[in-house]
Amino acid sequence: MCEMASGVPKFQFYENELNIRRVIEQSDLQSLDRALNICDLSSLERKLRLWHNLLPRIKPHYAVKCNDDPVVVKFMADLGTGFDCASKNELKLVLGFGVSPERIIFAHPCRPVSHLKFAKEQKVVNGTVDNEYEVYKLLKHYPSSNLILRFKSEAKKALCPLGDKYGCDAEADAPALMLLAKALDLKVTGTSFHVGSGCSEHEAYDRALEKAENIFKVGELIGHDMDLLDIGGGFPGNDDAMFEKIAENVNTAVKLRFPDERIRIISEPGRFFVEAAYTLVCKIHAKREIRNKDGKLDTLMYYLNDGIFGAFAGSFYYPEVLTPELYLDGAETLPKFKSVIWGPSCDALDKIGEERLLPNLNRGDLLGFRNMGAYTMPIASPFNGFDVPETRFFLAK
Repeated sequence: MCEMASGVPKFQFYENELNIRRVIEQSDLQSLDRALNICDLSSLERKLRLWHNLLPRIKPHYAVKCNDDPVVVKFMADLGTGFDCASKNELKLVLGFGVSPERIIFAHPCRPVSHLKFAKEQKVVNGTVDNEYEVYKLLKHYPSSNLILRFKSEAKKALCPLGDKYGCDAEADAPALMLLAKALDLKVTGTSFHVGSGCSEHEAYDRALEKAENIFKVGELIGHDMDLLDIGGGFPGNDDAMFEKIAENVNTAVKLRFPDERIRIISEPGRFFVEAAYTLVCKIHAKREIRNKDGKLDTLMYYLNDGIFGAFAGSFYYPEVLTPELYLDGAETLPKFKSVIWGPSCDALDKIGEERLLPNLNRGDLLGFRNMGAYTMPIASPFNGFDVPETRFFLAK
């Protein structure tokens, strides 16, 4: 085992491929009440290589909100990525690992004044804005910052759309905001968009880049020195084939609309890097059988040691992650029964999944859930007094 840094948990090395079942066998989970996250840090390295191969011109800025575990953030910092931060605490976390302010974009269009003041103190100059109230706020509290104008351009297929909350209208609002900034002697240095988290429509980026091109042209006519394009996030974390299609569309659109290599192009991928790196292993701590009037088994109910108030908090948006794996010999040949999977809390909403076909399992059996690295632990809470999952980190030799 190896220590990454003072106060940062240890991680273990493995050869060739991380064997989840072997990790489970060596972890003595029967004596633990907490669920276990198994994080393969080498997956982050592989994802970064894939990114550089398919999107060589675009500099990734890891979206800290997606998974803010200090081990993950430090690992990404050591890999040399930039960072997308949305709050003072995220800025503190990233800067604490020695990341220079130039590698950070403060990507939140509506920031509290205290957060802006902290960004100013730390010389984090690039930040997004999407309305006139924020323009005036920047005039008062951080006039030397670089304004990155965020506009709305949503995918038709995304797990979590964002357009209702953030982003100005590219045609109706963007020119007026750039004129206002110019009149106030503020600098608009670029534009940004976000097609939505978990995008599965590769054409979405082409539409957004067309809007971005027009905003650049208008901004330059107004007199702004536009040199930064932020294409946001939304890249899938567990579908490399879809990512390849998205990358192909992005590269084609960028070459057509932004051929000038002096324009810096960045992105805000979070899910892309960490989703597939995590496997969550839960233990069945209770079981219930529901029978029909004839006494025939109708439904099995399993109660796990983690639920929607823990690492499954994002399950309302991302139901595709909820297909469990079994770690029993011959599990695929066992008879299957209609099953409901519950979390540990007293809340009746704490339901992980229903209408699942599972064998007749026992208390102490384990269920594994892959692709649990994105928007899970940052929003987990110890509701009802149940601990959030432990995380153990692994790295290929």
